[in-house]
Amino acid sequence: MEQETKELRRVGLKVTHPRMRILQIFDEEGVQHLTAEDVYKKLLAHQEDIGLATVYRVLTQFEAAGIIVKHNFEGGQAVYELDRGKHHDHMIDVDSGKVIEFVSEEIERLQHEIAAKHGYVIEDHSLVLYVRPKQRAPRKS
Repeated sequence: MEQETKELRRVGLKVTHPRMRILQIFDEEGVQHLTAEDVYKKLLAHQEDIGLATVYRVLTQFEAAGIIVKHNFEGGQAVYELDRGKHHDHMIDVDSGKVIEFVSEEIERLQHEIAAKHGYVIEDHSLVLYVRPKQRAPRKS
């Protein structure tokens, strides 16, 4: 609880019960991507009297403060994750919507090489692969 309080104060946000509880939910989940509705359902499960509008407002504040990152993956709702400061890419299972994080030094190296080949330096990037489990993937002729 003390860590969450320090984090909120560090980014200039007042320590309020809704902010603390929402931050705790992301801390409890570890590496996970949650929609605003997921957060709201978890609050309800803990009998917290925090409305969905408050959840959206707090998530927007957290995003602006750099506490969480918002992703808008194709074909789905926005999902949020704690900004742990470490770069990673994502795979989205198109059947289940499951989000899988991965890190590949080889992909990172290739991206930098391609940018350099074209006379550019990468400032930032996002890589999302939309995948299907091999056993259900349609065969190509």
